[in-house]
Amino acid sequence: MPEAPADCIIIGAGPAGLTAAIYLARFHLSIRMFDCGSSRAALIPRTHNHAGFPGGIAGTELLARMHDQAAMYGATCEATSITAIERDGEDFVVHTATGATRGRTVLLATGVVNHRPRGLTNAVHDEALRRGLLRYCPICDGYEVTDARVGVIGTSDHGMREALFLRGFTADVTLIAPDSDHDLDDTCLAALDAAGIERVDGPCGDYRINGDRFVVRTAAGDRSFDSVYPALGSHIRSELAVAAGAAATADGCLEVDDHQRTSIPGLFAAGDVVKGLDQISHAMGEAGVAATTIRNLLSERHPLRR
Repeated sequence: MPEAPADCIIIGAGPAGLTAAIYLARFHLSIRMFDCGSSRAALIPRTHNHAGFPGGIAGTELLARMHDQAAMYGATCEATSITAIERDGEDFVVHTATGATRGRTVLLATGVVNHRPRGLTNAVHDEALRRGLLRYCPICDGYEVTDARVGVIGTSDHGMREALFLRGFTADVTLIAPDSDHDLDDTCLAALDAAGIERVDGPCGDYRINGDRFVVRTAAGDRSFDSVYPALGSHIRSELAVAAGAAATADGCLEVDDHQRTSIPGLFAAGDVVKGLDQISHAMGEAGVAATTIRNLLSERHPLRR
């Protein structure tokens, strides 16, 4: 007999995927969870704004605790990549690197990948990130750079907005163009000038660590900072859902309703792959909403009994 479809296939085991797994397992639903092992949360050296951990917690430790909690209720995670999602009647077929799995519903929690500055080696990147010399989320850790010397690599509206956000924590902010010149219109220039944010032309590169500073070579020479934020955007990992026909924004964020339903019935999305606030707490909240909606959808199709 063919294997019965899982009640839900979860793709991605970051904070959103693992939260959904905990909820769904506690609803006594069957789950298959797949993950390629590249959750952005694992890169967090220590987060201090996640409620319940006043001393902070490393991203890897938080994920390990969530994995353990999901396993308490029977949820497991399989390390593999997903190549395609297909509709099959009311159900789905999810193709992995080693085979295919059927599910009544699918939750996509694949997140995003930050764009790194060109020429930044993995060794320097990882060491700088570990030491807080390189940071990606001013919402998460702007407090940690209070009154520090901060560089922002970026330009145009995105770079301006990140620099202005960080200006709320420190008066010493420099916006560095990643390429030869800044791409800033008059509105951006006026806002940066009003905030007292210095602008430095690029191209930037030759990134290195010197003592407790992160050094960036610019057109004006070397500049050193207590922390540097790349404001270069990110790649939204929504290709699987988009290829299956799900609606997405121009930049690739999946469009969902208030219950995390995509435009494809039975396909849900939560976390950073959805347009919204890229925060662990927000991803976990979306996952709780999605999991509860999945439970209720399945109950409507086939009343749940024990």
